[in-house]
Order: sequence, then structure tokens, then C-alpha cells
Amino acid sequence: MSAPATAEGSTAKSARARDDAEVILSVSGVNKRFGGLQALSDVSVEIRRGQIYGLIGPNGAGKTTFFNVLTGLYTPDSGSFALGGTPYEPTAVHLVAAAGIARTFQNIRLFNDMTALENVMVGRHVRTRSGVFGAVFKTRSARDEEAAIHDRSVELLEYVGISQFANYQARTLSYGDQRRLEIARALATDPKLLALDEPAAGMNATEKIALRALLEHIRNDGKTILLIEHDVKLVMGLCDRVTVLDYGKQIAEGLPAEVQRDKAVIEAYLGTGNE
Repeated sequence: MSAPATAEGSTAKSARARDDAEVILSVSGVNKRFGGLQALSDVSVEIRRGQIYGLIGPNGAGKTTFFNVLTGLYTPDSGSFALGGTPYEPTAVHLVAAAGIARTFQNIRLFNDMTALENVMVGRHVRTRSGVFGAVFKTRSARDEEAAIHDRSVELLEYVGISQFANYQARTLSYGDQRRLEIARALATDPKLLALDEPAAGMNATEKIALRALLEHIRNDGKTILLIEHDVKLVMGLCDRVTVLDYGKQIAEGLPAEVQRDKAVIEAYLGTGNE
């Protein structure tokens, strides 16, 4: 009889399996300039199904610029983009969402006067099919679809652990729960890639532990996550692979343990002590 697998061994096996999985996001040769500033220089990223992929770097490294290019807020000067093997042009936010990327923002952007449930339902409406006619005339298919949207939104609030606040206005939720609500709303779009912009920003230690557990749960359910985060400890303990940017250039990419040992990374970011 073979010896039982250790937790560490099982984790390593899962990570190797994700490395062999289908490529979900492929970005190649992205450049972006603002006037005389070269914000991104030939950045390339490949993310596979079921991975949590981290993007880190010091302030001004180009992380947010890359995120904004990827999700249609900025138009790249050059580069190619493919999602699930299908090329897409990040020229508008709604087109990127339709292609299958859902994002959150560093500064929480909820509909504060809507309930938590209504916020998630707004996200779910990206996938509606009834159209204006059905909505106006309340056709049977439109009513059925609205009921399905409601039920799925309730499920997602339960999934992220805040179903008890379904009928609370978003503004009344705690900071950590508002972050969870943003993630639920993003998941409501059934994304191929969930892009999170500093989800741990402003969280205390307890909230960060809960966030990590949620992100691991999402990954274990087969979702793919791109994570920008300043908390290096969180990134290194959570991500399958990591890319490091510095002054818009990609200075390292690989497994967290490899990246941590990279001299260029130590000099540019990890060696500063700004964790």
C-alpha cells in the first residue's frame, strides 16, 4: 500500500496540474506610452485555467496600467490579446466583460444605495437574453430569466459568505464584506478570468485570512484569477505563478519561490522591506 499523500505533496501536485491546464489568458508584447512616459514595455503574460496569477511590483511599476489595458480602460499602443484561445481587442470595458473578463477595483465601486442582492443582480444582467422587448412587456421568458437571475445572485452571496446581508444597502456593509460583495458581483458575469485589483487593500489581518480562504475556494472550483496586490506575503503564499514589473518592464516571471530568489526582484521590490 502506498503512503498517504502529504498536504504539501497534494498542493504541489495540484499546482503542476494547473501548469498543464488550458491557457485562459494570453497577452503578448503589450506597450503603452503616456506622452514621454513608457508605462509598459513589451509585457507578456500567460495564465492557465485554475491558476491564481499574481502581478506585483513597486509603486509606479505599471501594474495598474497593465490591468487597465487588459480590461479596456486604456487602449494599448501595441500587443495581442486572447481569452480562452479567442483573440479580443480591449477597446471598451463592456466588450471585455462580454468576452469574459470581470474585474474589481482598488477603490470599491458598488451601487451604494442598492441592496447587496441588487448589486449582484446588476452583474448577472450582463448575461441576460430577453432584451428590451421582454423587459418592457414582461414576457414569460423575461420573467423566468429574472427569477433565475435572482436565485443565482442569492447563491453567489451565500458563496462569498454574506447572504445574511442580501437586503442591506451596500453602503452599510463592513469594508471586508463590501470587498466580498464586489467579488460576488464579478462572479455573477460567469467570467473566464476574474481580475482583482488589490482586494486586500485596507483589510486587517483577520479579513485578509478570510479573503485568502475565499480566493482559494474560488480557485478550487476551477475559476482563474489574476491578482494585483501590494501584500507580498499574501501573493507568495497564494499564487501559482507571479510576474514582477518594474518601471513598466517585466523583470521576473515564475513560481513564487523562484521569484523571491531573483536578484532583480530583491533589488527592485522585495529588498525594500515594503511588504
